[in-house]
Amino acid sequence: MKQDPIDTAAIATSPKTLASHHVADIVELLNGKSLEETVQFIGTLPGDWAVELMDQPDFEWACEVMEELSTEKAADMMELMSSDRVADILRWLPEPKRSELKDRLTPETRASIDRLLTYPHNSAGSIMTTEFVSVPSDWTVEQTLTHLREVESSRETIYAIYLLDPVTRKLVNVVKLRALLTADPAAAMLSLAPSYAPITANALADRSEVARQIAKYDMLAVPVVDTTGHIIGICTFDDMIDAMIDVQTEDVQRMGGMEHIHEPYLQISFGEMIHKRAGWLCVLFLSEMLTTSAMQVFSDELEKAIVLALFIPLVMSSGGNSGSQATSLIIRALALQQVRLRDWYKVAFRELPTGIVLGSILGVIGVVRIALWQELGIFDYGEHWVLLSVTIGVALVGIVTFGSLSGSMLPFILKRIGFDPATASAPFVATLVDVTGIVIYFSVAWLFLHGTIL
Repeated sequence: MKQDPIDTAAIATSPKTLASHHVADIVELLNGKSLEETVQFIGTLPGDWAVELMDQPDFEWACEVMEELSTEKAADMMELMSSDRVADILRWLPEPKRSELKDRLTPETRASIDRLLTYPHNSAGSIMTTEFVSVPSDWTVEQTLTHLREVESSRETIYAIYLLDPVTRKLVNVVKLRALLTADPAAAMLSLAPSYAPITANALADRSEVARQIAKYDMLAVPVVDTTGHIIGICTFDDMIDAMIDVQTEDVQRMGGMEHIHEPYLQISFGEMIHKRAGWLCVLFLSEMLTTSAMQVFSDELEKAIVLALFIPLVMSSGGNSGSQATSLIIRALALQQVRLRDWYKVAFRELPTGIVLGSILGVIGVVRIALWQELGIFDYGEHWVLLSVTIGVALVGIVTFGSLSGSMLPFILKRIGFDPATASAPFVATLVDVTGIVIYFSVAWLFLHGTIL
């Protein structure tokens, strides 16, 4: 059922109107408004509704709104928000606003936020929440339910109950909320826990690894533990979805040949857009100059057989496309750990015959195209058109095979030397194949056409 359009003026003046819309819909509406309109709208909301709105990861104006609000009001809102969301906002707030807000937070909240801010941006610790429910492992179900009712309002989410050793406070096991609600009140909590050790993540683990754990074990939240076995937070599946969307956005942008942009497209300043895109374009442009240099080497051949120039875009683009395909496949396979660095030779042996077959398919199409144009009188390729068509076919096999092989190996090389495999962007692979493809193309042409056209 389609909802009626959201009227911000009506929402701000009518609690009933606000309650009839999901907060995600209101976030989507505000993301399309100006900062001034958004700040004014949030200023008219009751405190708990404003907090719920600011707590949404998809709300794009969160940092800017906190900067515009008075320090007192912003700090009051942060006290009621989830700690991981507050940490995300403070991480991007400029000084002196960030320090002013942190100074107004309670010591307990500030300590929690400071701990989250110490972890690297892409780590499990940076996206975990410290608001979870834990109880001693020797408690009963009834004791746990009573405790749950007391702390429920101060916890971001409750997917499970974490059982701690009564003495050391180390994580012992995990009980799902469903098991708790259906159990006998007199039963011991440990009797509800699974027989295997709890699945945990290290605070410094990459968030992609935590996402794989959640997918593999079908979990709603993964407990994050320190080196001593104490639980320090949990990574929930909804936070991981937001994190992985950010990771995939970054990978797509890098594969497209540009630096990662954190802000939504329409909020990026003109200067920032130029800064993020110009660097890679200059690198690729300078790389493409090698293609010009390679063509200069074969300038005599081009003068003798200008017909060869007609097929340069055809064979070059085919090799670049094949390399881009292979690069995309391997980058994704590495990200999902379907292949590892030690599997490089398996990939090479797989891509080599793949490239040959793909190149042969394109080569046949190229030969047929030349033959048809010649026989139908569309274009005259000269008396040696058969040799020319064979040259194009063989060159396509060589260039597409090289493209597949180089495109699949480049992510392994980058990962081995410590770079993000996504840096092996499609334009970079295409440039590499262009330069090498020219050499392959004219070498094949000299081999088949020497003594005739050349």
